[in-house]
Amino acid sequence: MNQEQLESFLCEALETERGGVQIYEAALECAENEELKDEWEEYLEQTREHVDILQNVCKQLGIDTEQETTGSQIVRATAQALLRNMQVARESGDSTLAQIVAAEAVSHAELKDHLNWQLIGLVSKEAEKGDRVGEVLQEAYEQVEDQEEEHVFHNQGWARELWAECLGMEAVFPPPEEKLGIKVPKKAESEVLKQRSKQQES
Repeated sequence: MNQEQLESFLCEALETERGGVQIYEAALECAENEELKDEWEEYLEQTREHVDILQNVCKQLGIDTEQETTGSQIVRATAQALLRNMQVARESGDSTLAQIVAAEAVSHAELKDHLNWQLIGLVSKEAEKGDRVGEVLQEAYEQVEDQEEEHVFHNQGWARELWAECLGMEAVFPPPEEKLGIKVPKKAESEVLKQRSKQQES
């Protein structure tokens, strides 16, 4: 395991969560659908908790949470771009556009966030038994993984249905993903990890 790169990655993951808090706060200013507002408020609180969890991870591993890395700077720039997009959409006066742009911004942010937590889970699984880094990351991963699956899966559904409504099609609110929960992405991820292990062994 490349320890230096792992430290940089964890700083990047923390910055992703911090940016996620800002993105959800801005998205809520664009939201009009009451069910969507309720969901984003819930996800905002969970994302704030994820910031605390990753800060605790860094503390346990002796990582400076305020250090600047190239990765964290790039993540911050991406978040700022998404925030600017929402601001432009709000200022246009088109509330329908603003809500769609917000849903897309959240989906973009959650895609990166989900990738981070997949990698955290992968590192924890591949760490040697008894390795402190693996134990710390596994504990954090178990607290967050289900929420991250839900965030990325449900937000993609909302973005799609908001677009469908805007395009004059019959939209489904809340999206079908709400009833499916996180079963579909978890099954898909499980299959991916199985195939990954097989390819490593071959």
